[in-house]
Amino acid sequence: MLELNHLKKVYPNGAHALEDFNLKVREGEVVAIIGGSGCGKSTLLRLVAGLETPSAGDIRLGTRALVEPDERVNIVFQEPRLFPWLTVADNIGFGLRHLDRQDRVTQVDAALSRIGLAGYGQRWIRELSGGQAQRVALARALVTHPAVLLLDEPFSALDAMTRSDLQDHLSDLWLENGTTMLLVTHDIEEAVMLADRIVVMQPWPGRILDIVDVDLPRRRDRNAAGFSSLKRHLGELLERSLQRKSPKVLIDS
Repeated sequence: MLELNHLKKVYPNGAHALEDFNLKVREGEVVAIIGGSGCGKSTLLRLVAGLETPSAGDIRLGTRALVEPDERVNIVFQEPRLFPWLTVADNIGFGLRHLDRQDRVTQVDAALSRIGLAGYGQRWIRELSGGQAQRVALARALVTHPAVLLLDEPFSALDAMTRSDLQDHLSDLWLENGTTMLLVTHDIEEAVMLADRIVVMQPWPGRILDIVDVDLPRRRDRNAAGFSSLKRHLGELLERSLQRKSPKVLIDS
């Protein structure tokens, strides 16, 4: 479905972000990318989103190459990046402006219900908590039914309780919609909670160290023995991935 073939990215300043990165993401799969700073995780998402151009290699979604921002691919960032001059409903419906008003209202109302914010449509963004705003950002990204949803540390700015709640919520949304997702995170527990496979990267330049299957039933129990065992294994892989000196020129995370 989504194929990343021999991706390489070298920035003009000489920073070598990615080298020979290969990954195939199946339709409906959730793949998490973890790794220390400098392994090119954010660069990878920008490449898939069409916000950066690879130095070598290509990205394909189905039969078509992704060479620029594509309506089939949406992204959710660390912060909500909502439009403060629009209501909650207008933010969610921003990508549905091609629909007639009644269809747009119907889809936005359904999206608000799915994220647990029914009745919040006419509120302003400034009236929402951080967790509520990120729910709105998720709804805006999902309401257009993208083929691929990119998530760049989507809950890292939130407190631990809100973060866990939104991880559960995103897991439920995936069970409902089956959207293909590529998730970048520093949080091992978040990766285990959400992903079908976890790509462990090592830096300088960014490349794959290992890919770990998550053979745990959904909705996942953070206190289960298998959950804890997998977290330990991933922690050991991350420690191994960083057992080399960093270069003088550092790149993004």
